[in-house]
Amino acid sequence: MTDISEEELAEIVAENDQIFSAVTPKYTLDWYIKWIASVFILTSIAFRAADGYLLWDLGFGSVGVIGWLIVSILWRDRALILLNGVSLMMLIIGILNHV
Repeated sequence: MTDISEEELAEIVAENDQIFSAVTPKYTLDWYIKWIASVFILTSIAFRAADGYLLWDLGFGSVGVIGWLIVSILWRDRALILLNGVSLMMLIIGILNHV
């Protein structure tokens, strides 16, 4: 491994600021929705792992998938629209079967 001085490293970073920049913009409507939806999906998975909380799992999962469906529509990403649209239908079927 070569030794790089702090000055050289700072110059490399300054020339390649893409290394530290995010691909998607921050603090926009879609940014907030995707992070909140992700927390709901992770909560859903936690309920699934705990076993015995099926309705909670399905409920939190549905809210999370709805959030990601909104984001995918805002982004006009057909693959995400398909994935989240089908996932939402499956989760709704699961809720209807449970109640």
